[in-house]
Amino acid sequence: MPKISKLLVKKTSTPLKKGKMSIKISKTYEPKNTEKYMCKKHQFFFKLKLQVWKKEIVKANNEALYNGSIDNNSASADIVDQASSYTDKTVEMKAINRQIKLISKIDKALLRIKNETYGFCAETAEPIGLKRLMARPVAELCIAAQEKHEKEEKVYAEN
Repeated sequence: MPKISKLLVKKTSTPLKKGKMSIKISKTYEPKNTEKYMCKKHQFFFKLKLQVWKKEIVKANNEALYNGSIDNNSASADIVDQASSYTDKTVEMKAINRQIKLISKIDKALLRIKNETYGFCAETAEPIGLKRLMARPVAELCIAAQEKHEKEEKVYAEN
């Protein structure tokens, strides 16, 4: 996951809504538990973090597709080389598909920031917590709800 300091050097403030003050944070700023949870500074910090992460993913995917890392070597005479090339392409495409899904989650998180629901559990409406959001900025569930969700998935997977 990217650090946002690169973007913060370029841009450290942005208007939140029409007619309101802009938020400014330093390039070394990190949300603190002593601040009000999901205050404007927190929202701005996570918005920047998510935007930088999304740009990096898009750039990496574009490079992988454009630079021919997924090229067409199926003209090889050796059937083993063709199979190996096909497997490599399949693995790369699966990775790109996972990244595309992650971009969708990032977009949803950015929308939650806009709607001011970011940082709160989708099931319980309890705070997700700064530590969890720092580790997984796209998290939608608090730890208790996530554990419950995973247990239910496991139970249904075993049946």
